[in-house]
Amino acid sequence: QVQLVESGGGLVRAGGSLRLSCAASGSTFSSSAMGWFRQAPGKEREFVSSINWSGDNIYYADAVKDRFTISRDKAKNTVYLQMNSLKPEDTAVYYCATDTRGAYFTGSYYYYANPNQYDIWGQGAQVTVSS
Repeated sequence: QVQLVESGGGLVRAGGSLRLSCAASGSTFSSSAMGWFRQAPGKEREFVSSINWSGDNIYYADAVKDRFTISRDKAKNTVYLQMNSLKPEDTAVYYCATDTRGAYFTGSYYYYANPNQYDIWGQGAQVTVSS
């Protein structure tokens, strides 16, 4: 069974940077897409970014485009989310997720932006951006 563990959250001032990590256990990491979602208090979970199994198909939500960068390191079974120029509206719990049922599959933006496409989720990491 794949497990995901996020780390790297914290408190940062507006304009600052943080890097989230999501370490995966299990043998399906290299063949599975990974996604990042976030959920702010009182709001629905929203898509942030995704990366396909090979790392050459990446999507970002408009709200984070040009500020966040997703990457994956297959040797370390880890996916990263580098967050720059953070804004108070980025404050949320950030979750990583994986689509183990879509081995070696590359989907569209709308496929990866749908949280129902992911079957394994991490516990979440709090990111707080102060103004």
